[in-house]
Amino acid sequence: MMRTVKLLLVAQLIASTSALAPPNNQQNQPRQQQTEISRRDALITSTTVATILLNGAMEAKAAETIDMDAINAARAKGPTSVGELIGGATGAGSTTSNDNREKVDMDKINAARSKAGNPITARSKMIVPNSDPGPLMGIRGGNKGKSVVKIPRVGYSLYKTPAEQAEKATSVALRSGILHIDVGTLYGSNGEVAKSLQKYLNIGISGLGLAKEEKPELLERLDAAYSAGSDKSVSTVSSGAPNSIAPAPDGSVGRRGRRDQLFVSHKISNAEQSTDPVKVRRAVKKTIKELGCTYLDMVSIHSPLTDSERRLETYKTLLNLRDSGFVKTVGVCNYGLAALKEIAAADLELPAVNQLELSPFNAHKEIVDWCSSYGIAVSCGAWSRLSSADGPTEGWEAVSKIAAAKGMTKAQVLVRWSLQKGYICVPRSAAKAKVEKVAIAENSYGGVNQEAAYVLSKEEMDTLDSLDVGYKAGKLGRIDGWDASDIQGPDWDPTDFV
Repeated sequence: MMRTVKLLLVAQLIASTSALAPPNNQQNQPRQQQTEISRRDALITSTTVATILLNGAMEAKAAETIDMDAINAARAKGPTSVGELIGGATGAGSTTSNDNREKVDMDKINAARSKAGNPITARSKMIVPNSDPGPLMGIRGGNKGKSVVKIPRVGYSLYKTPAEQAEKATSVALRSGILHIDVGTLYGSNGEVAKSLQKYLNIGISGLGLAKEEKPELLERLDAAYSAGSDKSVSTVSSGAPNSIAPAPDGSVGRRGRRDQLFVSHKISNAEQSTDPVKVRRAVKKTIKELGCTYLDMVSIHSPLTDSERRLETYKTLLNLRDSGFVKTVGVCNYGLAALKEIAAADLELPAVNQLELSPFNAHKEIVDWCSSYGIAVSCGAWSRLSSADGPTEGWEAVSKIAAAKGMTKAQVLVRWSLQKGYICVPRSAAKAKVEKVAIAENSYGGVNQEAAYVLSKEEMDTLDSLDVGYKAGKLGRIDGWDASDIQGPDWDPTDFV
């Protein structure tokens, strides 16, 4: 019955979209006013439709899970065949006996079902390649993975951003339309990031103060990226892009509305991992207080470079914090197959996201395939070392050729590659020089959608995919969640630690 009602609601909502276009007498109104009216109405409808469809999908998924213990108990108490039911009703004449009817050992079936862990069962692919991905992705939330959390596909990482530049960098990102902020204890900049976040949450974009601090030409670049991302959001959601969900309406106002649209992702350090749940909870609550965000959208274990007991106890505590409302979802970073299967073997819910140093030069195919099969989204960490002296020189030249042919930067090519592969990505840049601030906008969702020509063709994607040489973190010299002393030569990689 509920499913029928939901389908009727969807039909009514879709039918109502024909009335969303502004009337002819509004065509000459200022562009901003038109955009606010049409986009708000369109996205309200899109959000409602998406929510109904997602809830319906979740209910359908939940309906597939059968409590066989209850069924077995019912079978043991009452008739389990038509013949038995008739015999029981008439008292005689039954031709079917309990001894002769076919028996099914549901204990064996349930054991087989739970062998991979519960609710850790293979499902439809999480990672869906798409040449025109929407701005948001639905990832696993609480309620044993049945709820959905919206994460912006493109964020901004504070990795390697000097603390004195963190406030400005965050403000530039927000003005460019980036609402996914990737922070971490090891980045040492949460206090400065909080200054920008509080200005945005309390007042909005105008409260960031960039209009007084930056030149108009830079602000135009930032606003162009914001507008391109906003416009693209509407078109991709209405086109039904795979694994995409609608953003909140642009008309959402007030601190709560802005907080709902913001996605703050935090990484706890190895030192904060602990077998003592109290210590982990204190570390997370300290970060919430530092950032002034009331809750965190995602908290991840920054690396697996501790021991099994600390990893698992820390992870359990993060799940408890999620269920208590302090965190919306839980992730991991730099986890290889062994570390992921360690979570599965402990019969714990799998993480929503696994952030990796993922690029055309190190595709981590086996890890990505496993994550996709078990409902784990994959996020690409910052690529700041790829263009360094230790980077993959020949492959980098191939990226340069594609970038030059399309009028893009090399970083934009990597962002487009990750988006079209179905990944989340969190590029980074400092914010001291103008070129660095421009790079934040260029690498935003809007920045890589400003021109139709930025879409990578199948041939270009194939070229990038062919560059995979398993470029390890040890060879690249990347340090993100560990110390230089942890690196054991050029073939070392955190995903191989466990």
